[in-house]
Amino acid sequence: MNTPIDTFYRHLREWFTVFLPRQRAVSPHTITACRQAWNLLLGYVDNSRGIRLEKVTFAVLDRALIAGFLDDMTTTRGWTATTYNQRLACIRSFFHYAATAEPTLAMHLADIAGIPQKKSPAKLPVCHLTTTAVTALLAAPDPATKAGLRDQFFMILMYDLAARDAEMLALTVGDINTQRRSAELVGKGSKPRRLPITPDTAAHFRRYVETFHPDGDLVQPLFYTIHDHRKTPMSDDNVARFLRQHADTARQACPEMPGKVHPHMLRHSRAMHLYQAGMPLPILTEWLGHADPETTLIYAHADTEMKRAALEKATQGHNVSPSPPPIWHDRQDIIQRLCGLT
Repeated sequence: MNTPIDTFYRHLREWFTVFLPRQRAVSPHTITACRQAWNLLLGYVDNSRGIRLEKVTFAVLDRALIAGFLDDMTTTRGWTATTYNQRLACIRSFFHYAATAEPTLAMHLADIAGIPQKKSPAKLPVCHLTTTAVTALLAAPDPATKAGLRDQFFMILMYDLAARDAEMLALTVGDINTQRRSAELVGKGSKPRRLPITPDTAAHFRRYVETFHPDGDLVQPLFYTIHDHRKTPMSDDNVARFLRQHADTARQACPEMPGKVHPHMLRHSRAMHLYQAGMPLPILTEWLGHADPETTLIYAHADTEMKRAALEKATQGHNVSPSPPPIWHDRQDIIQRLCGLT
C-alpha cells in the first residue's frame, strides 16, 4: 500500500517524466523552469520548516507554506510579479495533474487555489544599453584568458542575435553555420528560427571553438561547464555573474553603463538598435521570436530619440532632407535568411 510520501513523489515523478514532456509536449525550457521551481520549493520546506525531503507529502504543501515560499522568493531572490505568477502556475499545474489522476487529492488543489496571483506594476520603459555602453561591455573581458574568451564571445553572440538567455544556453556547436553565417535558435514553445550573424561574429565563433571544442563534436553544448568529466550546459546564474562582473569593469571607463546590468538587457539593446537602424517592426517580431506582434511595440513606444527626431523634422518645414535608407534596403538575402526562406 502506498504511503502519502510515496504517493506525492510518484505523482511528481510522473508529472515531470510523462505528463509534461509526452502528454503536454511542453518545451525543455519550461520543464527546466518547473524543475528549478520545485527544487527551490522543496529546499524551502527543508530549510525554513525543518521538514526533511523524504517526509514531504501533499498535506505538508498547504496554502500557507506555498504562499510563504513565494513571498520568501520575492524577498530573497527579487522575483517580479511575472516570475511569482509563473512559479505559482507551475505548482498549481502539478496539483491539478495529481487531482485528476487521483481524485482524493482534489482537496489539496482546492486549498492552494486560494493563493491569489500577484498584480504586475505598470510597465516601465525598456531598459537598454547605448551603443557606446555595449561596445565598452564587449571590450571588458580579456580574450587572452580562456574565461575572457568565453565571456566575450557569449556576449557578442547574444547581442548579435538578440537572443534570450535560455536560447543561448541551449545552443550546440552545430547550431552555428559560419559558411551561411547563421544561427539556429529554439525559442519559447519550441519554435525554431534562423538568424543571420555578422562576419565578425563568425570569426569570433571560429576562435572560440578552436579553444573550447577542438574535437569538433557538433552536438556538444556551445557554452558549457564540466560536471563529472562531462560537458553540461552552462547555468544562467553563471551568465548573470560574469555579465555583472564585466559591466562593473566597463563602468569605470563608460559612465553610460547602468548600475544594474542583466542578460536580458543585451537582447533589449540589440532589438532597440535594430529598430533605430530602420528594421520594420514585423521583421523585428520575427527576429525576436515574439508570438504576439504587440509585444514588439514596446520598442516603438520606448524610443524617445526617434520620436524627438520625427518632431524636429515636422517643425522644420519642407526643407527636410530624405531619411537614409534602412540597413535592410535591397538586402532580400538577409530578410530571406531571417524568415527561413533559404
